[in-house]
Amino acid sequence: MQIEEKDELYEHHRFTVDRGQELMRIDKYLLNLIQNTSRNKIQNAARAGCVLVNGIAEKQNYRVKPEDQITILMPNPPREIEIVAENIPLEVPYEDEDIIVVNKSAGLVVHPAYGNYTGTLVNALTYRFQGQRTVGGEPLRPLLVHRIDKNTSGIMIVAKNEEAQMKIAREFYNHTIERRYWALVWGNFEEDEGTIVAKVGRNLKDRLVMTTFPDDSEHGKHAVTHWKVLERFGYVTLIECQLETGRTHQIRVHLKSIGHPLFNDEVYGGDQIIKGTTFTKYKQFVKNCFELIPRQALHAKQLGLIHPSTEEPLFFDSELPADFKSVLEKWRNYAQQKKEQN
Repeated sequence: MQIEEKDELYEHHRFTVDRGQELMRIDKYLLNLIQNTSRNKIQNAARAGCVLVNGIAEKQNYRVKPEDQITILMPNPPREIEIVAENIPLEVPYEDEDIIVVNKSAGLVVHPAYGNYTGTLVNALTYRFQGQRTVGGEPLRPLLVHRIDKNTSGIMIVAKNEEAQMKIAREFYNHTIERRYWALVWGNFEEDEGTIVAKVGRNLKDRLVMTTFPDDSEHGKHAVTHWKVLERFGYVTLIECQLETGRTHQIRVHLKSIGHPLFNDEVYGGDQIIKGTTFTKYKQFVKNCFELIPRQALHAKQLGLIHPSTEEPLFFDSELPADFKSVLEKWRNYAQQKKEQN
């Protein structure tokens, strides 16, 4: 039996059934192969259309046959640590029994991990869900389907039950989720819009950061970012980025790769003066801008998806946070003054 695993937004297993395999329910068959799962989780995945046999979604009572090609998509399991409920204020523009939408503030880590076991979005949601139960009677807990970097602000969706989690994960896998980010980047663009296609993966010399790789490289994963100019300020530009894929640090790495790192992105070189004059007055102006937005200038502006239960289209648009607004206004005034001087 051949097994291939891919770790993206969610586990992605592929199995080829042995030639001598007897007929067996697919949920039971998969339970014997996938570690750290449950029959209920597999059945939820099947109900969500995340269990494919020979490319076709099958239900949990399908009986596997020799040489079937089985693919199962499951959200990444959370780190096995105790989640402490913490009363952390959240901006919640929408919530129902299946999902909760959060407008995440910059500086808030999404999930507990090494160095950040408390004070995260998951800790805050665990507090919010205290006393609530699922349909099956289990304590309600937040189930992640995607993440936003600590110092990126904006809209995020979190599932409240496994079936919703599976269905939204399926939307991410099929690239039917609409995600648009606003970014302030260094430099001016010759074109008004474009597309960046470059593999993204961990830097081979520094595993803490990401980088791009050529298409023919064995490293990295396929990644596509569409960008469009919203406003030009001369030395910096406000753009909208639409994600087709969702790799770690994708927008930040892609824009750096074409010479337009995010404004004040200390990890990818945007915290230096990339464009502009050598005058002391200009250097002080940029320093003041960095102080206004002490993080990368990236905001998850819009999110569109199909509701996992009602199948109605949902669309969320989040307002830019104060730090982002203030730095835009400062550059807008600078560009206007420069125009008047010329």
